[in-house]
Amino acid sequence: MKRLLATISLLALPVIAGAQAASPRSAGGPNVEFEMMTWEEVKAAMAQGKTTALIYTGGTEQRGPQNVNGGHTLMGRATVKAIAQQLGNAIALPVLPYTPNNASAALPGTIGLTSEILAMVLERISEEAIKTGFKNVVIMGDHGGGQPATYKDVAAKLEAKYAPQGIHVFYCDETYIKQAADFDKWLGDNGYPVSSHAGIPDTSEMMYLTDGTWVRMDKVKDALGDPALPRGAARDPNAVRVNNGISGDARRSSVELGKKVFDMKVDYAVKQIRTFIH
Repeated sequence: MKRLLATISLLALPVIAGAQAASPRSAGGPNVEFEMMTWEEVKAAMAQGKTTALIYTGGTEQRGPQNVNGGHTLMGRATVKAIAQQLGNAIALPVLPYTPNNASAALPGTIGLTSEILAMVLERISEEAIKTGFKNVVIMGDHGGGQPATYKDVAAKLEAKYAPQGIHVFYCDETYIKQAADFDKWLGDNGYPVSSHAGIPDTSEMMYLTDGTWVRMDKVKDALGDPALPRGAARDPNAVRVNNGISGDARRSSVELGKKVFDMKVDYAVKQIRTFIH
C-alpha cells in the first residue's frame, strides 16, 4: 500500500518541464486550463456554466530518434485546451504524463504505469473533480495504453455511482481511436506510407505544435523504422528489427499533415462530447 501511495503521489508532480510552456500554435483564447487558473477563477467559470471537467492523459515514452519522449503529453495539453475552448462549457484538468507502458534500457525514453494503477488514478481524479463541483467528467487520452478497456470501465463504474445524483462521467474514445483509424485510411488513400508509433501522425503533429524543441528536424529525413503493423497486431519476434522506436516511415511528415491530425482530434472529441452533454 505504501508503494502504491508513493506511486500515486509521484503522478501528482508537475507535468514534464517541456509541457509547461504553451506552444505558439496553442496559445491564446480564453483561459480554460485548471492549473493556470486561481480558485476564484475556477469558481467563477463554473458559476458561468463551465461545469464539465476534461481529464486527458498523455504519456512518457520513446518516440524514435526524432521526437522528444514527452510527445503524448505535449500534444495532449494543446489538444485538450483546444477541445475545452471549442466546447465553451469545459475546463481542462492537468494532463496526466504517465499511462500504461513498459520501460526499456535499449530505448530509454519510456516510464509507464500498469492499467490497474491508471484505473485508480482516473477514478480518484474524477471523484476529486466531482467534489470540486463539476457536473460532468470526460475521460480521454492521447496514448493507446489502457484504451479502451481501462477508461471505459472507470467511466462506466462512476457513471453508475453518480448518475442518480445528476452527475455524469463519460469516456470519449473517438479523439484517439476513431481519429487514428480515419487518418491511417486517409494516408493510404493519398499515397502516404501508413505508420503508427513515431511515424507520420506523431511526428507531423509535433512539428505543427512545436515551440522549436519537440522534433529534431535534422533527423526526420532518416526517420525510417520497422514496418508498420495494423494497430493492435503483434510483431513477429523472429523478424529482423531496425528497432529505433519508429513503426513505419516518418520521413514525409509535415506541418500541414500535423495540422490535419490535430484538427481531427479536436473536431472528433468536440462532436462526441456534445452527444454526451446536451
